[in-house]
Amino acid sequence: MPAASRARERGPGREPEVEPHAHQRLILTSGEDRASAVRYRRGVESTSTAGAQSPLATPFTRHAGVEVPLICGPMYPCSNPELVAAVSEAGGLGVFQPISLTYVHGHEYRAGLRLMRRLTSKPIGMNALIEQSSKRYHARMQEWIDIALEEGVRFFITSLGNPRWVVEKVHAVGGVVYHDVTERKWAQKGRDGGVDGLIAVNNRAGGHAGAKSLEALHAELADLGLPIVCAGGVGSEQRFVEALDAGYAGVQMGTRFIATDECRAAEPYKRAIVEADADDIVLSERLSGIPVSVINTPYIQSVGLKAGPLARWMLRGRRTKHWMRTIYALKSIWQLKRASLDESGSKDFWQAGKSVAGIDAVEPAGEIVRRFAAAARARP
Repeated sequence: MPAASRARERGPGREPEVEPHAHQRLILTSGEDRASAVRYRRGVESTSTAGAQSPLATPFTRHAGVEVPLICGPMYPCSNPELVAAVSEAGGLGVFQPISLTYVHGHEYRAGLRLMRRLTSKPIGMNALIEQSSKRYHARMQEWIDIALEEGVRFFITSLGNPRWVVEKVHAVGGVVYHDVTERKWAQKGRDGGVDGLIAVNNRAGGHAGAKSLEALHAELADLGLPIVCAGGVGSEQRFVEALDAGYAGVQMGTRFIATDECRAAEPYKRAIVEADADDIVLSERLSGIPVSVINTPYIQSVGLKAGPLARWMLRGRRTKHWMRTIYALKSIWQLKRASLDESGSKDFWQAGKSVAGIDAVEPAGEIVRRFAAAARARP
C-alpha cells in the first residue's frame, strides 16, 4: 500500500504545502445514516438476516457495513474516486486519500466526496493522518474530518498520533475508527484512545512497511480485544483466505488495486506491478529518508537506494531533521505524482509491496473483489 505524503492543497493543479514527517496512510468510511452507523460501531449485524449468516461476516464487515472483508487501502498518489467507488460498489470498502483526491486528481475536497457518492451508494472510506506537527495542519485535518462527517463518512482509519480527538468526533455521530499500527505499543495507544479496531501493517506492505510478518503481528496484537485488519503482502485469493484463516477480521490491499482498469496510474506502472516478483521490491531511502518499498526499476538502480551524505547528516540532527523531512516531503509528493501519471515511465519511483508476486493481470477492481469473496466463501 503506497505511502501517503501529507500536504495541504492551495488549489487544483497547484503545488501543495507539505507537513514534515509526511509519510504514512489515511482512512474513513461512510454509513447511510446515524442509526445504521451506530449499528456498525457496536458490531451489530445489519438488518439482513442473510447478511448475518454470511460466511464473510466479521467484526470489520459489521463495523463498516460492507459485504466483503476487503479494503482498498488509501494510496498517495493512486486513490482516485473511480477506483474507490468501484471497490465499494462490488461489496468491499474503498477508501480515499485526501491529497490524492485534491492535488493529484484535481477535485475540490467536498466535490470529490460527492462524486464518489454518485458513483456508489455503498460505504466509502477515508484516512486521517493525525500527527500534530503544526496548528495549521491540525486545523486542516479537523476541517477534512468535519466535511467527511457532513457528507456521510462514518468509518475512519487514523495514522500516527493520539486518535482520541478523532474518536470523540466520530463516535458522537455513531461512526467507527480503526488505527494504523506496525507494533504493539502503537496498538495499545490506539486502544487507549478509544479506537474500534486496528490496521496491522506488516513487513510485506508497500510504502512504509512494518517490521513483522503477517502471522507474528497478529499474534502480538490478538489479546488486545480489537478486530485486526491485515495490511501487506496479499495480492492473490490464496493469501486473502490465509489471512482470514489466521484470525484477521479483514484484509487491506493497495498494490493489487493499482493494477486495475479504474486506477489512473500510468500503464507502465501497472505493467511493472504485473511483471514484478517479490524479489523485485526493494527499500529506498531516496523518497523520504526512511525506507520505502518500491519496484527495483533501472531508474531506481541508477539513483541508488540510500539517502545522500548531506541528507543523512541532516536527518541525524535534532534541529536539522525537521527541515530535511520537510524537503523530502515536498520533493516526494511531486515525484510520486509525476511518476504515477507519466506514461513514458522515464522517472519511475513506483511504490509497491511484495504482493506483486500474486498479481498477474490488470483487471476491473470489482472483479477482484468478487473473485476474492468467492474464494473466501469456498473455504471448507
